[in-house]
Amino acid sequence: MTTIWSGAAAATAMLAACSQPAELRVDSAWIRMPAAAGRPGVVYFTVHGGEAPARLIAISSAWAIRTDMHESMGGPGGMASMKPIDHVDIPARADVAFAPGGRHAMVYGINPAVHVGDTMTFTFTFADGQRIRRIARVVGPAASGPA
Repeated sequence: MTTIWSGAAAATAMLAACSQPAELRVDSAWIRMPAAAGRPGVVYFTVHGGEAPARLIAISSAWAIRTDMHESMGGPGGMASMKPIDHVDIPARADVAFAPGGRHAMVYGINPAVHVGDTMTFTFTFADGQRIRRIARVVGPAASGPA
């Protein structure tokens, strides 16, 4: 009898979780500092879609002059290339990752006061006017992820 009750309780909890409205959000943000001063850093993160599709149109930080979205693509002879992108569509209830080897944001003119181990705040702007602020951990140039 206990097993049946536990199974029923688990099923009810799972159904309740499924019926929760999805919220547009950004998480797992981190920024890889450039290897040489004056070069751009790179910020990575994941956008989780809400109930309706969304469009990410800009990323900014008060600690940088400019941030541009890019997408890496395989090139001839296995050489990767990048192309700038002006927006990224976020499907409803889907996750869109900005990760090494794929989509990412180049961060130009990082304030020299920012160092490895610090954090930077980024603002993610969507076409509907929604803005989401998230903190990104600053890691060194050789890091493959947040510390």
